Amino acid sequence: MGFQKMVILAGYKTVKEALVNQADAFADRPITPMSEDFHRGHGIVSSNGENWKVMRRFAITTLRDYGMGKKTIEDKIVEECHFLIQKFESFEGKPFETTTIMNAAVANIIVSVLFRKRYEYEDPKFIRLLNLFNEIVRLGGSPSVVLCNVFPALSFLSGGRKTVLKNRDELYAFIEDTITEHLKELDVNDQRSFIDAFLIQQEEEKNKNQSNRFFHNENLKTMVENLFGAGMETTSTTLRWGLLLMIKYPEIQKKVQEEITKVIGSAQPRIEHRAKLPYTDAVVHEVQRFANIVPMNVPHATSADVTLGDYFIPKGTLIIPLLYSVLYDESEWEKPFKFYPEHFLDSEGKFVKRDAFLPFSAGRRMCAGETLAKMELFLFFVTLLQRFTFQPAPGMSREDLDLTPAVGFTTPPVLFKLCALPRS
Repeated sequence: MGFQKMVILAGYKTVKEALVNQADAFADRPITPMSEDFHRGHGIVSSNGENWKVMRRFAITTLRDYGMGKKTIEDKIVEECHFLIQKFESFEGKPFETTTIMNAAVANIIVSVLFRKRYEYEDPKFIRLLNLFNEIVRLGGSPSVVLCNVFPALSFLSGGRKTVLKNRDELYAFIEDTITEHLKELDVNDQRSFIDAFLIQQEEEKNKNQSNRFFHNENLKTMVENLFGAGMETTSTTLRWGLLLMIKYPEIQKKVQEEITKVIGSAQPRIEHRAKLPYTDAVVHEVQRFANIVPMNVPHATSADVTLGDYFIPKGTLIIPLLYSVLYDESEWEKPFKFYPEHFLDSEGKFVKRDAFLPFSAGRRMCAGETLAKMELFLFFVTLLQRFTFQPAPGMSREDLDLTPAVGFTTPPVLFKLCALPRS
C-alpha cells in the first residue's frame, strides 16, 4: 500500500497461527507516521521492545492492584449502573441518543482507577474529554489519516491529521494538569490511583540513581491516554450496538428479559449470575462478534524474519490480522452474517465458548483490559435490560434501523435515538 509492503492475515486459522503459535515474531507494532506523531514510541499501544514490556507489565500489575477482575471494580460498575439507570429514567420514555451517556458511564470506571474520581454525566470538562477522544477515533479511520500513513509526504495536506494532533495536545494538557495535582498530594503510604502508583515508582527509580529510561512523564501521559481510550471507547461502542440490536430484534430482547426475570428477579445483577444466564451471556457474546468493532485489528509488525504457511515474511513487515475475517469466518460460524445468539449455545441451551471468538485479538498484544471489559459489558447490559424495554423512536420502524457501521478506527453504529420504557 503506497510504498509499504503489507501482509493481510485472513481467517481464524491463519490469524491464530501468527498471533498465538508464532506470538513473538508477530508481537511488534509498526512505526507509522501517524503513530509516531501521536504516541512517539511511548505508552503501551504503539511502543515496542523494552519500553512496551516494562509499561505493559506495570499497567497489568497496577490495574490488578486497583481491583481489575475483582469485587472492588465490580462494586464500582454496579454503583455506576445506578447513575446510568437514573439518567435513562430522566427521559421519561421520550427518545434520546445514547453516545455521550454510554461513553460517560463506561469512562467513569477507568477514570476511578486512573484518577480516583467520578464525573457527573453533564460535567462540561468530562464531556469535552469524551468528545476529543471520539473525534480522534473517528478520524483515525478516515481516508485523510490513512493516506498520511501511506504517503507521508502529503501529511501537510491532511485536515484530519491536524485535528487529531490538536485534540491529542488538548488531551495531554488535561492529563498533565491532573498529574501535577496528584504530585501535590502524593503520599507513599496512601496510593489512591494508577497515577499515584506510577509517580511513586518514578521516585523509587530516582532514589536508585537509575537513568529512569521508562518511568518518565511522557510514558505516564501516554499510558493514561492509552488506558482511558481503551477503557472507554470500545466498551461503550459495543453496548450501543447491543441496544440497537435489541431494538432491531425485539423477540431476542424479550427472551433476555424473561431469563433475567426468572433467574434474578429485581435483585441487583452481579458477575456471579453470568453462569445462570446462558442465553443472556450468549447474546452479549454475539453482540461483540456481530458488531465487530475493530474490524482491521490494531496493526502488527514482524519482529524477526518469519515463515507463515508457505510465505516468507521479512522482519519489519506491516501485518493486518483481519479480525473481521475471524469473527465472520464462514468455516467457524453457522450464520456469520446474521445476529444469531445460538452461535454460543449448545443443543440444551447451555453456553459454549468458541475458539474463533477473538474480539480482543490474541497473542502478546491482546487487549490488556479484556477482564474489565467483559465485566462491564455483562453488568451494564443485564442491568439495562432488567430495568427497561428498548424501542425505536416514534416514526422509526424496526425495518428502518440501519446496521451499517459508521466510519472510524473502531466502527460504531450510526447515530440512532431510542426510547427506554421502564419495566414494571
